[in-house]
Amino acid sequence: MKIVAIANQKGGVGKTTTAVNLAAALAEGGRRILLVDLDPQGNATSSLGLQEMEGPSLYEPLLGEGSVTDNILPTRLDRLFLIPADIDLAGVEIEIARMPDHLTRLAQALRVLRDDQTFEFILLDCPPSLGILMTNALAAADELLTPIQCEYFALEGLVQIVRLIERIRDSGANARLEMGGILMTMFDSRTNLSSQVVAEVRAHFQERVYKTIIPRTVRLSEAPSFGKCILEHDPNGAGAKAYRALAAEFLRRHTTNVSQEEKADESGRNEIEDEAGLSK
Repeated sequence: MKIVAIANQKGGVGKTTTAVNLAAALAEGGRRILLVDLDPQGNATSSLGLQEMEGPSLYEPLLGEGSVTDNILPTRLDRLFLIPADIDLAGVEIEIARMPDHLTRLAQALRVLRDDQTFEFILLDCPPSLGILMTNALAAADELLTPIQCEYFALEGLVQIVRLIERIRDSGANARLEMGGILMTMFDSRTNLSSQVVAEVRAHFQERVYKTIIPRTVRLSEAPSFGKCILEHDPNGAGAKAYRALAAEFLRRHTTNVSQEEKADESGRNEIEDEAGLSK
């Protein structure tokens, strides 16, 4: 199981749109997915039509007063589950900031899900800030997926994200955290700027940048107002096709990573067996 934080300290870059629609596309492809809404505004929750739900959130589990499993809700989509958010999460930042283990509260809460392997991927939709909730997400995640808008200040924001990853590693809160991928969003084919930004980001970050690019479309923008993901709202449109392509590329990347890890493990076992005289 992999925990992927979807984060950018800037708002309006397609972060929640990516979290919701990538989760939906992965679930549509047969994967069992948990989407965790960590933003007190609850945009991921309302994007799936669950804004009227009261009670379930990570508020109590983050304070150690309840189990995360009690707050998991099914969605309309098969194999896609959600931990909703509510405004109480804004207050939890103040409360856990006083705790000595304030950086690892989410990692501790999610440990039960790591142990039972119920889900293949857990996607964390982070708030657009560098506060306690976002740092907790990075301390709990295996990797970070960063959506960035195809605009002039994209690289500046990425530099801040890279520095934050380094701080999380150096703090000892999560030494395994890595930059899993960068996703270019809101691409406008009518402007030269979008193409220039994509080229510049790829020149700096190379294979970390996803080949899939998310276009700017009206349907993607309006889908949350109907409480639907883009696969429900406009299943044959450009936005849905882009997120299905992203899900396929996401799975290819992780399948490759698993294969490489398995080969490394096998190589390591062979070396140990050779040294111990156990090889055939």
